[in-house]
Amino acid sequence: MSRLQLALNVRNLDAAIAHYSKLFGTVPAKIRPGYANFAIENPPLKLVLIENPTATDSINHMGVEVQSVDEVRAEHERITSVGLPTWVEGETTCCYAVQDKFWVEGGDHRYEVYTVLADAEQMKNTPKVADVRSAEVCCAPDTQSVTITAQR
Repeated sequence: MSRLQLALNVRNLDAAIAHYSKLFGTVPAKIRPGYANFAIENPPLKLVLIENPTATDSINHMGVEVQSVDEVRAEHERITSVGLPTWVEGETTCCYAVQDKFWVEGGDHRYEVYTVLADAEQMKNTPKVADVRSAEVCCAPDTQSVTITAQR
C-alpha cells in the first residue's frame, strides 16, 4: 500500500499531537524530540509534524511512502521517463528513519518518494542545504552527494 505523506511545520508539537490525535482518532506511530508522525489508515496518510515555531509556511514537505526499494526504483524510472528532474539520495537517515528515497521538484514544491528501511535514533544524517526552495525543509536533499537526473 502506498500513502501520501504530508509533513507540517507546527509551532507547538504537544498541541499539534493532541489535535491530530483527536481529528484522526489515533495516536502517533512515532514521537521524538521536535518530531511526531501518524500512520493513518483511513484516509491512507503519513502525517508528519515537525516543531518549527519560526517557519513561514505550514507545509514542510510532501511525499509518497511506498512499501519497498523496488517500488522506489519503479517510481523513479516512471517519473524520469516523463522528464521530471529528480535527486536520488538512496539510503539516508531522515525523520528518525533509515530510508531509501529520491526527490522530485515541481508544482512549487519538492516532494519525496521513499520507503522506510529501519528506525533511527537521529533526525537526519545530512545538513539542510541552502539551495532548496525552503531552507526549513526537513531532510532536504544534500545536492552535493546525490545523483541528479537531468530533465529530458
